[in-house]
Amino acid sequence: MTDRLSRLARSWDEAAEGYDEYFVPRFAPWVQAAVDALHTIPFGMVLVPCCGTFPELELLAPRFPDRRIVGLDLSAEMVRLATRRAADLAGADLGAGGRSLVEVVQGDAATLDPGWSAAAVVSVFGLQQLPDPAAAIRSWYDALLPGGRLCVVYWPEFAEEAGPFALLDEVMDGRRDRSWEDALVPALDGAVIERDELVSFQMVHPSAAAYFDAANHAGPLRATALARGDDYIAELRARYLAAAPAGEWRHEPWARLISATKPLSRAGEAPPTS
Repeated sequence: MTDRLSRLARSWDEAAEGYDEYFVPRFAPWVQAAVDALHTIPFGMVLVPCCGTFPELELLAPRFPDRRIVGLDLSAEMVRLATRRAADLAGADLGAGGRSLVEVVQGDAATLDPGWSAAAVVSVFGLQQLPDPAAAIRSWYDALLPGGRLCVVYWPEFAEEAGPFALLDEVMDGRRDRSWEDALVPALDGAVIERDELVSFQMVHPSAAAYFDAANHAGPLRATALARGDDYIAELRARYLAAAPAGEWRHEPWARLISATKPLSRAGEAPPTS
């Protein structure tokens, strides 16, 4: 494992509990949008790379009963919490006699093993953290069966013009490289791109301090804190709060949703199932 991936894994190990408590409820509408994009898929496994604590599972299991659903994440602590979520779901009634066939695997989702074979791949807010997002999205697409669907939702470099995310970019110097985003759709050469759009929902934070502290202890700033130290984070926090509004903070950031289908092979075109 590279130093960057090792630091990324450690950061999410430290952030996992807080992430599940603070960010998972706020990210739920985007998870719903991603799962809703999976329709008329062939029979087979549903794979969730960068699953985190696996909030997709509660939507996927009743929609795709009696299928293998696999979550994959680099962080051991995220995998532990995802496994706990899967265990809680195992006793739930999925209706129509369905049962959940869930597996959570610790591993690097940046490049999938060629042995993976899935009817659908769905990933929410993991792609932007990977060292080579274009290579990752291609490996996820390559794991699809003919007729399979890929849906990826990620935070783009510019997710809003004003708000908590935008202010954090600003105080961190805000110079962002968007070239990796431009490479995503070309990386899906041969795919049928069904959707490529920005999807926005409202998020609410009790205060600027609540958001910053969550981002630091339970979110994407954790890796920065490990790399640059507590003094840097303290100075960043002071600048952030000095520029932020007082009180509750509402905003509607944009995430990018890319949905693609792998064409059916000429050899056989068995009708897909939902």
